[in-house]
Amino acid sequence: MRKSERRLFQLLAGIVVCANLPAFDSWAQSYPAKPIRMVVGFAAGGATDATGRMVAQKLTAHLAQPVVVENRTGAGGSIATERVAASPADGYTLLLLPASGPIDSVLRPKLPYDLTRDFATISLVVIGPYMLVVHPSVPARNVKELVALARSKPGKLSYGSAGVGSSAHLANELFNSMAKVAMLHVPYKGAAESVVANASGEVDLNFTSINTALPLLKADRLRPLAVTSAKRSSSMPSLPTLDESGMPGYDRVGWWGVIAPAGVPKDIIAQLNATIAKAINTPEMKESLNKLGFEPHTSTPEQFAALIRTEIAQNIKLIKAVGVKAE
Repeated sequence: MRKSERRLFQLLAGIVVCANLPAFDSWAQSYPAKPIRMVVGFAAGGATDATGRMVAQKLTAHLAQPVVVENRTGAGGSIATERVAASPADGYTLLLLPASGPIDSVLRPKLPYDLTRDFATISLVVIGPYMLVVHPSVPARNVKELVALARSKPGKLSYGSAGVGSSAHLANELFNSMAKVAMLHVPYKGAAESVVANASGEVDLNFTSINTALPLLKADRLRPLAVTSAKRSSSMPSLPTLDESGMPGYDRVGWWGVIAPAGVPKDIIAQLNATIAKAINTPEMKESLNKLGFEPHTSTPEQFAALIRTEIAQNIKLIKAVGVKAE
């Protein structure tokens, strides 16, 4: 090819590429071109389902495509997680992952998926601090008094939870470990049953969600001592954190985040992350979540992945120390 012909070819090729740039740009921006499924591993009416529906509604408004919640219940959420892991990595199947996910990964090592390998993290969306509450008969008005009481009566104080290996169970075991106390664990079939048992005096204390405990707090059937988050809760700003109450570094909360099958294109992950940030971080969403005792809390994909790894490592230590086994 002569030099003049080569220059002509290069010029024509450049014209063709420039002419097609809008088409390439349009293709990159075509997501989403159809409805998106957000899989939730728990039944309608619970905290995970309520959170998923709020998030889906907001994403629908921002993405101009329906984000439909699909409840896939069973096995503590692992059925839903497995379904999403096996779904196409195209951005049209998402999972609302709760804080119990990293617990199941440790309790059930033979699960057919790996949270850190088989998924792409998109963003944390909501956190829900636990609240440490005691029955009014317990002679402790703050965390330091509770710790002193527990040390004076090893194994005598009892705490309830939503079951062996539940988030509340491990939150209390982390408390026991950091405070160097021993308390009796009494598991129930769910969070509501555990809190009612606490209010009736069957157990002395509980780590529970603010929303679950609020009616009983108003009726003076439970006494709040602290929240488990690093910062105070917007729902109860007068209540100190455990970190402020003599347990520096305590930070364990309920949370929900959005993940997708591993291999979803990075541009789609980035688009979803940015959209979630816009949808969640609004005064309206904050008000709605605060009524449930939750708070909006978005993150980068990398930050969310780091949180999952940190909690898995923490859960391995706690579960090994306590000797918890899956029921």
